[in-house]
Amino acid sequence: MSTQRDHLIGLLLGAEEDWPTAFEAIAGRLGVLRTPDGTEHRIATERVTIEPFNLRDKARQDLCIDRLAYWYYHPREWLKKAALMDDVYLLNSPFTFQSMEKHSAYCALLRLGMKVPDTVLVPYKHPVDNARWAYTSSKYNQQFDLDAIAETMGYPLFMKPFDGGGWRGVSKVRDSAELNRSYDESGEMLMHLQESIDFDVFARALTIGPETMVMKFRPDEPMHERYAVAHDFLSPAVGAETITISQTVNAFFRWEFNSCEMLVKGDQVYPIDYANACPDVAVTSLHYYFPWAMTALAKWSAFCVVTDRVAKTQVDTGPWFAIADDPALDYAAKLAAYQRLADEHFETERYQEFCATSLAHVDEMVFDYICSTEFKTMLTSTIHQTYPPHEWERFEAHFGGLMRMWIDDTARRHRGG
Repeated sequence: MSTQRDHLIGLLLGAEEDWPTAFEAIAGRLGVLRTPDGTEHRIATERVTIEPFNLRDKARQDLCIDRLAYWYYHPREWLKKAALMDDVYLLNSPFTFQSMEKHSAYCALLRLGMKVPDTVLVPYKHPVDNARWAYTSSKYNQQFDLDAIAETMGYPLFMKPFDGGGWRGVSKVRDSAELNRSYDESGEMLMHLQESIDFDVFARALTIGPETMVMKFRPDEPMHERYAVAHDFLSPAVGAETITISQTVNAFFRWEFNSCEMLVKGDQVYPIDYANACPDVAVTSLHYYFPWAMTALAKWSAFCVVTDRVAKTQVDTGPWFAIADDPALDYAAKLAAYQRLADEHFETERYQEFCATSLAHVDEMVFDYICSTEFKTMLTSTIHQTYPPHEWERFEAHFGGLMRMWIDDTARRHRGG
């Protein structure tokens, strides 16, 4: 007689409706998942509500996909409690995203030998209000010449908050006047001044568990045009390096749902932004790549709950820094060693075997969902919520065409063409 187990995935959401609706539809179509030991697994989803909670209350969820707690503290503390007391698996961990923001990520990747652009942290222009600041400032703050720092680094430069925030406060400075204006406007934000890289390609990689999609990104375009549908736009070696960097970031920091931005110049890859607690997965942004994201998210979530994967919420720098500090290893050898650590962390081989056996039907099932009226209704609703009425027809044609392209390309691959 087979054993049956039920698993609940919680969605902790902000203002999003598009991808949660798609994820719920896909999860609802998973059906019974059978593992080699004969156990039958069923997966359900629910949207997590925000309310008072007793620290001894048992969380119902087995896994929670977090899209809110990086800025909303009450649910963040619920996630910590749920992980520490109830073993709820988190995508992502608030423990490391709270302590390891973009500044820490820069430092870690520098230690690992990545080609992070030259970066300087400058003191607050207007420090946060604190009664002790005036005394500390008068006694310990050193006067500095911001223009001299910039001249040493070389224009153009980027000034941006040390902790990120969805392009908040980011400015490109081309000369002293723009530099000082941006610094004056930074107010109570703590800022990095970062070298600008003359690049050929801006690559943005979305990584979910051990799955990575590297996309050609055009940051100066409007949001619906930023992700270009482009294949083989990187050489095989550079493409592999971008994947390794992305998966290294996630495995190192225990992040499981994160995007990494890299600038590519020739055969050189420069990571510039890789701490994104709430990576963009909107259908109106990813469009062609949206089905891949939903498939990867469903597969990884199912794998984690069905196999009782144990979460690692804290950073263990030792194995990574041992590789970084080994003088016998060149950059290529270090990348290969980092990839092995990432594969070990994400149990990549076990995950792939699980997908081939218990989730073999998912790709076709997602294809059928993307072809369905249900998906088209969700897409139309999202367009109507996102754009003004006079642009609805235009964007329905735009995104509808991109999704038909994905359907045609996927069908062609399935036929082996």
